[in-house]
Amino acid sequence: MDNNNNNQIENANQNQNENEMKNLEKKVTKNLIKDYSNLLNGNSFKDFSIFVENKSNPFEIKVHKSILSSRSPFFNESLRQESLSISLNQFNKKEMESILSYIYYGNISFENQENLIQLLEISIYFKLNLLKEIIQKKISNSINYSNFFQFLFQNRNLKLNEIEIKCFELINQNFSQIQNNENLFNLTKEEIIKFIQFKQEKKEIFQFDFFQFLNNWIEKRNERLKGKKEKEKEKEKGIEKKRLFHSFFSLFDKDSISKQDFDKLKQFDFFPKSFLVDIQNKVIQDNQKEIEKMQPIFDKYRDQYQKDLEYERKMEEISKNFPQFSETRIIKDIEYVKKLQEWINDNDFFSKMKKGFSAKKDGFNAKKWHKAVDKKGKTLVIIKTKDNFIFGGFTQVGFNGNTGDINDSNAFIFSLRNDKGDRKPEKFTYKQNYAIYSSLSYGPWFGCKYK
Repeated sequence: MDNNNNNQIENANQNQNENEMKNLEKKVTKNLIKDYSNLLNGNSFKDFSIFVENKSNPFEIKVHKSILSSRSPFFNESLRQESLSISLNQFNKKEMESILSYIYYGNISFENQENLIQLLEISIYFKLNLLKEIIQKKISNSINYSNFFQFLFQNRNLKLNEIEIKCFELINQNFSQIQNNENLFNLTKEEIIKFIQFKQEKKEIFQFDFFQFLNNWIEKRNERLKGKKEKEKEKEKGIEKKRLFHSFFSLFDKDSISKQDFDKLKQFDFFPKSFLVDIQNKVIQDNQKEIEKMQPIFDKYRDQYQKDLEYERKMEEISKNFPQFSETRIIKDIEYVKKLQEWINDNDFFSKMKKGFSAKKDGFNAKKWHKAVDKKGKTLVIIKTKDNFIFGGFTQVGFNGNTGDINDSNAFIFSLRNDKGDRKPEKFTYKQNYAIYSSLSYGPWFGCKYK
């Protein structure tokens, strides 16, 4: 009994000592915070100035150089020079005082949640990694249904993954309730792509309402096309809509769309052909009868898809080797470009030439054409007809704006393609004295008398 009582007394004394030590440690920490707070707010031993706010009339904050350099890598790097001050006009007095409170004694105020992203940006600027981690955790815990759009948009400059993921989770959970929310339509293309990738990683099925949103988002984006004739505007909208749909659909895994929703999606008529070809296998596995319904669509797009792939390959090759021809859609075969290069035999002109006139864009108007090309020197003209003939001419002298024949010993006309594409490219020359004819009443006129 005596031994038990002694053990109990020893344990009680030990617990009392531990509690006293904890209280003393808290007191030391509290006094340390108080002392450093007094050091910041007082005027003793301050040897450095920070100027904030207006450049013309800045506010001065006196600080201790040694404390700043020891606590912040930013100040440690900035204060190595023998200077007595630094200007940080991008910050206001309140922001700077808040950061200094943290630097001096580890205190930071989170009273105003609207400023959390701003505080995070400041912590990154001053390279305060622990504070950055604390604020990120605070933001993550603060994001909810009522404010996730606000945090997502404020995070656009920082692009912090943890904040994006938390916001995407809330969008995903509440999509059916917010699909008509104006904030959802303010998402950028980059944010939508990241959201699609987020759902793909979670192996989630995309519902029809998401594709309805994509369609509506693209429609709203296209409303920005202004200052166009209505016919041109609608055509450009259609091209842009198709392009955006294709860029989004390239991200989707075929298994992330249910067969039922795929049936509904046919109404949009903007499927990337590659996606249709790819998803055919899925339809075969899901339901053999679906083949009969889908076959007309597959037949319609399969051959065209192969042609599109070949066309894109050729255009990519031209853009890579002859970027000056990337602005025209007439030349679709790199062999034609090489042939023109051989005929013109002027690498300096060939590499530096730029498109000065497009009849499709600028109109079939002789005066406009002359305004664009007259007195510009060497000129290459390429023409494509509705029957797919491609021909044109080259002049080294160029059109001078006057009326009459122009002498050019290096001028020629050429044919690159006939309507069937079964004729080799050819070059033709004219009498030097009648090489080209200039008149404001006519467009490009090469020669009058064949040699």
